[in-house]
Amino acid sequence: MDTVIQLGYLASAVLFIFGLKRLSRPRTAVRGNLMSSIGMLLAVVVTLFNADIVSYWVIVAGLIVGGTVGALLAIRVAMTGMPQLVALFNGFGGLASLLVGAATLEEALDLANGADLDVEFLSTAALTVLIGSVTFSGSVVAFAKLQEIWRDLGNPTVIRAANIGLVALSALLTVMIVVGPTSWWLWCLAVVALMAGVTLVSPIGGADMPVVIALLNSLSGLAASTTGFVLGNSLLIIAGALVGASGLILTFIMCTAMNRTLVNVLFGGIDTGGVVANGDEIYAGKITSSSADEVAMILDTAERVAIVPGYGMAVAQAQHAVRDLTTALEARGVDVVFAIHPVAGRMPGHMNVLLAEAEIPYEQLKEMEVVNPTFPQVDAAIIIGANDVVNPDARENPNSPIAGMPILDVDRARTVVVIKRSLSPGFAGIPNPLFALDNTLMLFGDGKAAVEDISTALAEL
Repeated sequence: MDTVIQLGYLASAVLFIFGLKRLSRPRTAVRGNLMSSIGMLLAVVVTLFNADIVSYWVIVAGLIVGGTVGALLAIRVAMTGMPQLVALFNGFGGLASLLVGAATLEEALDLANGADLDVEFLSTAALTVLIGSVTFSGSVVAFAKLQEIWRDLGNPTVIRAANIGLVALSALLTVMIVVGPTSWWLWCLAVVALMAGVTLVSPIGGADMPVVIALLNSLSGLAASTTGFVLGNSLLIIAGALVGASGLILTFIMCTAMNRTLVNVLFGGIDTGGVVANGDEIYAGKITSSSADEVAMILDTAERVAIVPGYGMAVAQAQHAVRDLTTALEARGVDVVFAIHPVAGRMPGHMNVLLAEAEIPYEQLKEMEVVNPTFPQVDAAIIIGANDVVNPDARENPNSPIAGMPILDVDRARTVVVIKRSLSPGFAGIPNPLFALDNTLMLFGDGKAAVEDISTALAEL
């Protein structure tokens, strides 16, 4: 039976690897997701053949409770709430690793009865508790921040200093478990690491949430991998390593897109050393307000339109209205593309997910490197709720706090239409000179309502 289990794990690992490979391409992503799901199902089934299982009733109860909660979340959570759901998934993965690592170590301490335990086992169990705790509490804070129910703990500088101290104490407790393992050191580590997760994520602003979520995803995979070493489970090691590596790669992709280091994201935030211009000086007498009718007339004569979605589109739940506008423009022979910035929204791929939900073909979604050279040929660029990712100060003002951050060059389009509730700044807290350019029209209002009004006006022309 052990041979059957190991062969099943091998087949599952192969399905995970090939499934992950297919997730890298839109045309094969659905098939890749299905392959990975089959691999997980196979892994669960063959694990149930393990002779060490004490109670199947507990497993069945867990399947019923977990399956019910998962199904309800999948059905009821809107696509705009997907970042929060992903944060919770990461957190539950960390919690599972924490509980398994702690329970296994407690059992080993009881059975050892004073005898020495294997150093490799102790170190991996301690790391599992450490990483699992940080992942769980950090993910819960990320969820609360994304849900806008989290209140900051205090001065970010003080919180970051406390975090460094908690991380150092966690490392010391990890060593203590390896040197002199006791239940006392174990639960002290769990508590301190849980506090470290809170102080790690709490000071980080919403603009950095895509990086944080990717990092927490990586940590949840790393925790699963160390759990595999604790349990001697080869599949858990492989699957955790895949998640950990892919999450870390995505984290650095997000950092590159913001022209920042991971250390700066975690401990520095947006650079406040730059010169922040006064919004009144930039906007005074230079803002050109527009109407849905005027925008519709511009689109009626356009040949190429680029739509730039941002977090405001997610908040307004305007993705379906955007699809309807896209359909109306394409019916008039207009070439419509979507310009996607890597860190637009609250999680990696947030805009891609929302637009996919609205059944917008993936081929129309253009990455920043692809779409930027084409903006001079764009007749109208429509920005829906994006701010910092289209701020030309990042490109032209070396003294700006966001100087050097790659942006979408929408200002080079013939006409720019910005749909926004107000002139309020983005997460970086700085004004956007784009709003005051001669070729920019501001359409103030709710994103969904504004897009619907444009579609209505376009239909009446």
